[in-house]
Amino acid sequence: MKVVVADTSPLNYLICIGEIELLPRLYGSVLVPDVVAAELQAPDAPAAVAAWAANLPSWIDLRPTPVSTEEFERLDAGERAAILLAEAQPPPVLLLMDDSDGRAEAERRRIPVTGTLGIIRAAALRDLIDLPKVLKNLVGTNFRCPAKIINELLAEDAERKRGRGR
Repeated sequence: MKVVVADTSPLNYLICIGEIELLPRLYGSVLVPDVVAAELQAPDAPAAVAAWAANLPSWIDLRPTPVSTEEFERLDAGERAAILLAEAQPPPVLLLMDDSDGRAEAERRRIPVTGTLGIIRAAALRDLIDLPKVLKNLVGTNFRCPAKIINELLAEDAERKRGRGR
């Protein structure tokens, strides 16, 4: 069974768009470093996110951040904690992270990584969501990505549905 470790951003956005339950449906349990849980409850966090983090569901496995003296340039505490926790797990492991510097560091360490859009795409491929609706909700937040990526996901979804005669 794949071990899944989450950073703050994918959790934040999935909560904001009402799709956080995709995680247990796709992955079962998810490991979350204590630093990430604290970031989700920061004073500037959206109220829904802070409320969710204050009462974590049973499928979240809260873990202490592994101790490290390693320096991580350009990464915040949550990204560092998520990478270290993922690295400490037996393979196979999947890291959920959006930050490009964090993803680059994870890839440098050979940790498989996907972000919010990858989670949404995986859910669409399993027919767990209405992709156009979910992407519209995501774009309505402060989530940023090139329109080209959104358009590619929508085209892929339309093609998949055409292929199934839907």
